[in-house]
Amino acid sequence: MKEFITSTLYVGLDVSARQNVLCALDFSGDKLLTIKDSNNHPGAENIAAQLKRCLLDNNLDRVTIALESTSFYSVHIANYLSACDELMPFHPMVYCLNPKTTARYKETFVDMDKTDPLDALTIADFARAQKITTEPWRGVQFLALQRLTRHRLHVVESIAREKMYMLNNIYLKFSELAVINDPAERPFSNRYSVTAQGVLTEFLTLEDIAECSLEELVLFVRDKGRNRFADAEHTAKLLQNAARDSYRLDKVLYEPLNLAIASSFNIVKALQQEIKIIDKGIAKQYKGINTNQFQCLLSIPGIGSTFASGILSEIGTITAFSSNDKLAKYAGLTWRVKQSGSYTADITRMTKTGNKYLRYYLIEAANSVRKSIPEYKEYYHKKYDETTTHQHKRALALTARKLVRLIFKLLSENQLYSSDNARSNN
Repeated sequence: MKEFITSTLYVGLDVSARQNVLCALDFSGDKLLTIKDSNNHPGAENIAAQLKRCLLDNNLDRVTIALESTSFYSVHIANYLSACDELMPFHPMVYCLNPKTTARYKETFVDMDKTDPLDALTIADFARAQKITTEPWRGVQFLALQRLTRHRLHVVESIAREKMYMLNNIYLKFSELAVINDPAERPFSNRYSVTAQGVLTEFLTLEDIAECSLEELVLFVRDKGRNRFADAEHTAKLLQNAARDSYRLDKVLYEPLNLAIASSFNIVKALQQEIKIIDKGIAKQYKGINTNQFQCLLSIPGIGSTFASGILSEIGTITAFSSNDKLAKYAGLTWRVKQSGSYTADITRMTKTGNKYLRYYLIEAANSVRKSIPEYKEYYHKKYDETTTHQHKRALALTARKLVRLIFKLLSENQLYSSDNARSNN
C-alpha cells in the first residue's frame, strides 16, 4: 500500500447520531474538502459524490477513510462508503479506529479547540501519517456473524450480572450457603444448580431446613438432584449445618427474598435458553462464510463452533495482519514494559486497548484448549506457578497469547491442527 501513499486522498470522518463531519487531506497535508451532512442514506450518497469529485479534480487514485468507532452509529456510513459504486474505482479502504488510538494523537495539535471539523481533521491527519494499524472494514461479510457472537457475549455477561445480583439476596436469606468456600463443607459445588434453586425457593425459612427430618431432606436432595449425588445423606447434613450456622431474619423478610431469588433463577434460565437459540443462529451464519478457516480453528482440540465463530468474526481475514504480534495487539493481549535505567518491573498490566470481543473469545478458547492439549496445560501451570497474585487470570491470558501464535499460523498457512503445530508454538 505504501507505493500509493502520495496518490491517496486521506479522509477523516467524525460520526455522531445525526451528523457526519468530513475532512479530506492530500499527502502534503493540504485540506481539499470539508463536508457536514446528515448521518442517513441521502447524506452518505452526497458524501460519496463529493469525494468522487474531489478525487477526480485532484488526480488522486485511491481513498483511505478513517472514522472513530462510535458505538453503532459508525456502522452504516462505514459499510456504505466501503461498498458504494461511485468510490469503487478508487479502491476505498475504510478503517474504524479505536478512539483511544487517536486521542493521544489529537493532543499533539496544541491550542486547538475540540470541535467536530477539527476532530475530522485530526483523524484524517492520523491516516495521512500512516498511523493506522488495524484491519480495514470488512463490510457485511462478517457483520451478521459478528452481531450474533457479540450478542452472545452480551447475554453471557447478563447472566453473570444476574447471578452476582442474586448472590446478594442468597446471602441475606442463607448466609452460609453464599460464603462457604471450602469444598468439604459446601452442600453444593454450584450455588445456582437446580437443587440449590429448590432449597432456596421451596423452603420458606432457614428453620424449615434446620428442623426438617434428615430422611425428608435426603429425599428432597435426591429428587431435585435426580439421584446424581454420590452421597445424598452427607449433602443433606452439610445443608442442615449451613442452615443452623446462618444468620436469622425476621420472618417478614423471607417471602420477598424468595420472590426475588425465584425471579432471578427464572431470568437466568430464560437467558440460558436464549444462548441456545443464538448458538443455532451462529451455526447457520458461519456455514456461508469461509469454511476452510472455520475448519482450521475447529481442528484445534477444545475449540468448538462458538469460539471459532467469535474469533473469526472479529479477525475477518488473517491477511489483514502481518504477524501474530499484530493480531495479539489488535486483541489487546499485550503488556506494557515498565523500565527505567537498569530496573525492569516484574508486574506489568495487560493493555486491553484492543478488540474486547476478540480478547474474550481468545481467553475463553484458551481456557478450553488447555484442558485438551498437554502442551497448553503444561504451559498454563508453568505460568500459574510463576507468581502468587492473580495466578489464574495471568496464566490464562498468557496461554491465550500462546494460542494466538497457533491460530495465526494455522489461518495464514491454511493448515489443520496437529501436535507438531502445538510444539512449534511453545
